[in-house]
Amino acid sequence: MDSDEDFDYYDAGDDEEDDLSLRDDADDDDEDEGYLDDNIIVSEAPHGSETKDEEVYPHECLSADRIVDLMVEILKEVNDIVNIPPTTLRILLAHFNWDKELLLEKYYEYDGNQERIFKEAHVVSPFKMKRSNKSRDVSCEICCSSCSSSFMTGLDCGHMFCKGCWSQYLRTKIMDEGMSQTIPCPAFDCEIIVDDAIVMSLISDKKVRLKYQHLMTNSFVECNSLLKWCPSPDCHHVIKVEYRDRRAVKCDCGREFCFECSESWHDPVLCVHLKKWLKKCDDDSETSNWISANTKECPKCQVTIEKDGGCNHVICRSQTCKHEFCWVCLGPWDPHGASWYNCNRYNADDAKKARDTQQRSREMLQRYLFYCNRYMNHLQSLKFEHKLYARVKRKMEEMQQLNMSWIEVQFLKKAVDVLCQCRQTLMYTYVFAFFLKRNNQLLLFEDNQADLEKATETLSEYLERDITTASIRDIKQKVQDKYRYCDSRRSVLLRHVHEGYDKEWWDYLD
Repeated sequence: MDSDEDFDYYDAGDDEEDDLSLRDDADDDDEDEGYLDDNIIVSEAPHGSETKDEEVYPHECLSADRIVDLMVEILKEVNDIVNIPPTTLRILLAHFNWDKELLLEKYYEYDGNQERIFKEAHVVSPFKMKRSNKSRDVSCEICCSSCSSSFMTGLDCGHMFCKGCWSQYLRTKIMDEGMSQTIPCPAFDCEIIVDDAIVMSLISDKKVRLKYQHLMTNSFVECNSLLKWCPSPDCHHVIKVEYRDRRAVKCDCGREFCFECSESWHDPVLCVHLKKWLKKCDDDSETSNWISANTKECPKCQVTIEKDGGCNHVICRSQTCKHEFCWVCLGPWDPHGASWYNCNRYNADDAKKARDTQQRSREMLQRYLFYCNRYMNHLQSLKFEHKLYARVKRKMEEMQQLNMSWIEVQFLKKAVDVLCQCRQTLMYTYVFAFFLKRNNQLLLFEDNQADLEKATETLSEYLERDITTASIRDIKQKVQDKYRYCDSRRSVLLRHVHEGYDKEWWDYLD
């Protein structure tokens, strides 16, 4: 074992209707994909010394069917307290973003005037006398055709439409406008919401029914602060937590992400800083920085100019300007005369300001490039390291043919897991450091960062160069010692950062 492993830079001390008509045509192909070795983000349960963010964060992965069950559970809980029909209750819950406590609070706050809560949710009170149409033939308010009452239907608001018009109306709202829980009555200026029982009874097209179900479940998940869709493409699972926090959660598909912002798990950087960083990397802000650092503006017309020759006598090429100035001090060229190179004679305030602005732009660009290059380097290395899983799998099979048990060869996969964890942590440490002002705690952080980076590179080298069957016993010891050390150093670094968050050690740049 390396001698540098002996010390730390930092040592931190009801009826059938209740079962939701949405359950019909539920997603049948929602299957767990299991663990995939070639996922970009691979992270097993934390081992070694645990940091604050690596403590157990209780969460579970829900399928589409389980989401519907959860909706039914909430409906039954509320219905046990207030005797409201399930279809009406669903609309009320949707109005209050499925916050049952808020719904009950408002319901009893309006005690004696419950009509108000139903009006606000755009639903007819179930305690109100329903309008009835006793005539045999009724005229559709859309197509104006006279139909038998058996071919007509409507909401409690009393507006009646033929089933054909209803079907076309609902199809348009669902497929073209993406509406589900807030589809209004087709009548002009009527805001009464169409309940899901009406929708499911009038829509026969399986594609439309499935889209409606997905929109309803998606709306339920988006409204609930304790639920979050897995961000992986084509994954239809939802993560449910007991309380909201910036913690890592892992979907059954293998994707690990931050529950707060849905980005790949980014410890130790905060969500707000990661968002700024990704925006900075994606937009054209750094193109503007490059322009600011490598070009200057004409002092007269502010046209951007790039110097392409050695002479500092610059003539603006704008047809309406033609201003002559010195590239060094940005002052007019005339005072320079024969001593054009002696710019210290020109000390006007505007020239000094221009030079200072230019220097700041260069420094900002260099600082950004420093951290961005190291961030991108670890990101690229992380992608390359995941190719090691295929090589390691083959090597583990070879070792088992040399009379080594399956358990004995697991150290190789464990080493790659730790290597990927360290790469991912190091990648985000540069984002973290980019937003910090320099102080003693940052210097300590950089020492921990450097030690982890050095150990990670050594482990990567072992796995890429030394996986041979010739001296497997020696290699096994070296790899085990190094990945344990890497894991320890990673925990030390993260503990320091989290303690800094708790004790407000970190000063951020404006």
